[in-house]
Amino acid sequence: MQDLLSRVDVVDVVGRHVELKKAGINHKGLCPFHGEKSPSFIVSPSRQTYHCFGCGVHGNAIGFLMEHTGASFVEAVEDLAQQVGMQVPQDERSPEQRERAKAEKARQQTLTDVLARAADHYKAQLRKSPRAIEYLKGRGLTGQIAARFGLGYAPEGWRALASGFPAYDDPQLVEAGLVITPEVESGEEAKRYDRFRDRIMFPIRNVQGDVIGFGGRVLDKGEPKYLNSPETPVFSKGRELYGLFEGRQAMRQREHALVVEGYMDVVALAQHGIGNAVATLGTACTAEHVNKLFRFTESVVFSFDGDAAGRRAAGRALEAALPHATETRSIKFLFLPTEHDPDSYVRELGAEAFERCIETAVPLSRQLTSVAAEGCDLGTPEGRARMLNQAKPLWALLPEGLLRRQLLGEIARHGQLPEAELQALWMGENAPQSAASASTAPA
Repeated sequence: MQDLLSRVDVVDVVGRHVELKKAGINHKGLCPFHGEKSPSFIVSPSRQTYHCFGCGVHGNAIGFLMEHTGASFVEAVEDLAQQVGMQVPQDERSPEQRERAKAEKARQQTLTDVLARAADHYKAQLRKSPRAIEYLKGRGLTGQIAARFGLGYAPEGWRALASGFPAYDDPQLVEAGLVITPEVESGEEAKRYDRFRDRIMFPIRNVQGDVIGFGGRVLDKGEPKYLNSPETPVFSKGRELYGLFEGRQAMRQREHALVVEGYMDVVALAQHGIGNAVATLGTACTAEHVNKLFRFTESVVFSFDGDAAGRRAAGRALEAALPHATETRSIKFLFLPTEHDPDSYVRELGAEAFERCIETAVPLSRQLTSVAAEGCDLGTPEGRARMLNQAKPLWALLPEGLLRRQLLGEIARHGQLPEAELQALWMGENAPQSAASASTAPA
């Protein structure tokens, strides 16, 4: 590891993400981990470290990539090793496996280059479309926020994307999910066409900032309202979150991540100064989503519409979050009035009102007992037994620790059972005998 760190230059590593200026023997820039107007972020080439005098973050090149991009330790080491042409220590793969991995990485890089070019094309088309611009203005969005999120427009027409690429028949356009080639009978020519047509385009970026896919929203009435990129070698909707790249710094500043349901929710909240929101990509929240968020913050608030669909989505998010819940992390659930989503709420009532809603969010413990009690009459033994039966699989998802023990007691109180008895039932232990039962036991 020291050999790797001795070969990389922390100034180069940090300089790819932060604009640095020479300041004596060091380099200085605006800290990427908290908001500031005067630079207090120092990178030292002699020590090969970075330090912020504003928020106190400190580390080396590996630590910077982990903190700033959300990479794991192994991913950060592999990234740096590739930059300096080193083989990663403890890499036990065969030469063939390493070659395949290298080829796959090159393939992914090619696809992200194609997607970046498409994003530039869509942005250029937005500037040429008064109708699309007026739509965004009508949603309360400024040019600055559209530029921050790289919003664009896919024009009407079956092959509008052809003007953005030298070869419309390039198979990488299909592999990247931008163009569709329908299945045809043998001998017939397949007529390609654009996947996204007459839609506002939302580029989806990974934590490194690469465009890996798109979400497209219709301007007028039409179905589907939102259309996402398909699964590709660089895009998996079960792993990615819209707005994570743009919102990482705000998550650290506001000390929590806000998970919403739609692209427009993320952008509208950012327009009103709430920049720490991310959205799942047309799918239920997964454990992988939650794990990724906890790389950037120790507190997550899930925001859902107050209707039945929102309640169901909250139940799935609870199941995804429970394996990652600990006594050092905060997980809460926010339910808006049934007539609102975050976009409409913040536009109609303002950022302060939305912030007050966040303050009233339900903690994970209460959400768990609430979900477990759905459809149960807790005034009857039958209802309490059903509640306990529904609570058990949820409680079992929690990792070992103090929170798991605390919630056992909470569930026991709701079920009107002694905690030790419930623990014995759920953990296969012998329940302690009460004094009454002991006195009647045969000698």
